[in-house]
Amino acid sequence: MKFAKVVLPNGRYPKMSAVSDTISVVGVTPRYIPPTHDRKHERHDSSSKHHEKKKTVKKSYFKKKKREEKRSTNNEVSLGPMKLKQKTMSILLVFAKEDAQSDGFWWAADKIGYKCYIAHNPETAMENYLDKHPDVVIIDHRNSKHFDAEALCRSLRATESSEHTVIVAVTKRYALDKEEPSFLPSITAGFNKRIVESPNISMCMNELLTLEYGEVQSRLKLSACKAVFSALDNVSDAVEISSEDHEVQYVNHAFERLTGYSSEEVLGKNSSEIVKNDRNRPDLNDTINSQLKKGKYWDGIYHTRRKSGEILPSHCHICPVLGQGGKISHVISIKNSTTDTSHILKESTEFNLVNGGLHGVPRRKESIARIHSMTIEAPITKVINIINAAQESSPITVVQALDKVLEILRTSELYSPYFAQQNMKDNDPMTSDLVSGLVSQNVKRSLTPSYLSDVNSNSSGKQGHHSHLHIPSPVTSSLSQVPDHIQEILDKDYTWEFNVIELEKVTNKRPLLYLGLKTLTRFGICDFFQVEESVIANWLKLVEGRYHSTNTYHNSTHAADVMHASAYFLERERNKAVFDQMDEMACLIAAIVHDLDHPGRTNAFLVNEKNQLAILYNDQAVLENHHSALAFQLTWKDDSVNIFKNLETDDYKILRQNIIDMVLATEMKQHFQHLNKFINSINKGCLKMDETSSMSGNGSPDSTMMLNQLSAPENKTFIKRILIKCADVANPCRPLDVCKEWGKRIAEEYFLQTDEEKARGLPVVMPVFDRKSIRIPKSQLSFIDVFINEMFESFDGKVTITITFAELSFFFFFKYLV
Repeated sequence: MKFAKVVLPNGRYPKMSAVSDTISVVGVTPRYIPPTHDRKHERHDSSSKHHEKKKTVKKSYFKKKKREEKRSTNNEVSLGPMKLKQKTMSILLVFAKEDAQSDGFWWAADKIGYKCYIAHNPETAMENYLDKHPDVVIIDHRNSKHFDAEALCRSLRATESSEHTVIVAVTKRYALDKEEPSFLPSITAGFNKRIVESPNISMCMNELLTLEYGEVQSRLKLSACKAVFSALDNVSDAVEISSEDHEVQYVNHAFERLTGYSSEEVLGKNSSEIVKNDRNRPDLNDTINSQLKKGKYWDGIYHTRRKSGEILPSHCHICPVLGQGGKISHVISIKNSTTDTSHILKESTEFNLVNGGLHGVPRRKESIARIHSMTIEAPITKVINIINAAQESSPITVVQALDKVLEILRTSELYSPYFAQQNMKDNDPMTSDLVSGLVSQNVKRSLTPSYLSDVNSNSSGKQGHHSHLHIPSPVTSSLSQVPDHIQEILDKDYTWEFNVIELEKVTNKRPLLYLGLKTLTRFGICDFFQVEESVIANWLKLVEGRYHSTNTYHNSTHAADVMHASAYFLERERNKAVFDQMDEMACLIAAIVHDLDHPGRTNAFLVNEKNQLAILYNDQAVLENHHSALAFQLTWKDDSVNIFKNLETDDYKILRQNIIDMVLATEMKQHFQHLNKFINSINKGCLKMDETSSMSGNGSPDSTMMLNQLSAPENKTFIKRILIKCADVANPCRPLDVCKEWGKRIAEEYFLQTDEEKARGLPVVMPVFDRKSIRIPKSQLSFIDVFINEMFESFDGKVTITITFAELSFFFFFKYLV
């Protein structure tokens, strides 16, 4: 901080420069010496004084109102081009006892027209502060006998709105020959200013006016800056603010989207080094700096290197901001990420005729690309702008075709499939009803091929709302306590042929506890969560107890089966290279809880019966939201089962986000969206790398490069979603006897739902599941062909998952059932 001493004769004022807003000017005035008469005569009884105050204030109400109205018309504050209105300043006085000093501020505020409140203790002060939100708080700091002024200041600063408040300390007046104590501790506590005690009303008025036009006005400008930054964060252009040395000080959200870097990664870094690439001319930065030093802006095409290595051209506008002495204080860079189509727009503009285009298409008065960029929010905006730009110089037939393309692109279900319903009904109306039910009615679970033998269905009409039946099983808290006959089955858990149905029988319908404990231990859960094995066992018991054992399909056996498939997939070589332990834990826990407290009914059923869960989750992914929410509620309820209790906050947030995302991905309604995103981002991305390597003569892509691409956070998310989806519907890929059993169970659960829907007069979600008219084989094979095959083939393509079991199952299914 630098000081300059300016002495002007005859009370003249210096001329203000253009940068005077950034300079603090302090005036030195003669010291006021208070009267030396006995101040005891100035003091009055507190109650009588307060009464006198009220009486006087009541008399001067209308005069004060006029002063406030007059002040409100003159208090216009400028922040660059912004015009701000400064409201009447409000003051909170905090004095343990009213004395001449508090009276001085009170009457000064009254004369000027400020709003003034008074509190006598910290509790009342805090209550008034939170209620009135004063601009200035003046605290008596002369005596610590009644309350600690610095402690009160810290309490006020701990509130959310305190950054807009000026807190002032009234300190003792010391003799000229006595050294004053440092005010630094008070500044550290949160005080902005100190006022040396003086009861003179004129002095108090001057101090309050100085606060209004100084600190309070500055805070008004700072609050307006928040609005400016909020606006910058919501514009579509990438904005970067750096110092004169090109050190990045601010970037908006559009900059993060354009470059792929987060603000934390670029703040404090050299802006030219972040986006440095060989596409820009070698002398381009020198040309830009030369323009900036002249106080001029630079405008042109600038190539930006994204975090991924991709280089994008964008229209860039760089301008300097001048500070003190006319020197550059900041550099503003604005990049339009959609302007890589500017050359198309330019060409189309150059060749447009006065009254129409070359092909007879009337010229648009305003670019349609600009309209679309304002109304559509997504990365797809760039594609739409390119199409709109191309339309302006295209024949009318092409324009009409592209209009249809734009209509499709502007829908919200870009990844949802379109089924040729008429063709499907002609070929197989049963399959058509099944597929439509699964995709459009929020039905989550797919069917698997099986024999459909008669199953006893003597259940009540309220089967979907039964209570949990806890079937006794041997209690274990450690792998060392597992009985031999159970351990013998668990020893095969590393193979795909593992029979979870057999484990269900020997554990009295408690397979999740045993298989879960063994699987989680194999993946090092205790070390990762830093908890004892007993906590893991308690958590598994709790979770398994909340699965409905009376459900034929959606029970803890299904959860154990999905967890086993997930673990099997995680141990494939490519997945082990891509995922870290955090990813593995998220996959396994998501598999365990993905159907927690499932009622044995579909989402559509719950919506149709106006179930409380459907109301709670607004009919959107009802069960999936319930499964994930309940899992965390139960885990945090008791410390003895809380597997997350020792995780760092950031790690817990990441893990929680991953688990929720995977559980929500099991909703069948979003099946094609997740699958298409996986294919476009993972499979096609890897295929493109293969083709690039072949063209360059390398033969095969660099494995490190491919792993880096697969390990990107967004790509890992896509892989984890498909992993749990494959594990969730892996029944057709299991050995034939296991496959058949799962087929019987899911069919029976759907039969029970159809029975209840008919009995209660509810809409029938899947009419194909009628006990009297069911024809399973053909419809199920069509379902497998539509949903299962493509997903497993895509997953197998680049994540090395073998589907030989699926092919064998399909073969035997044809042999026995068709």
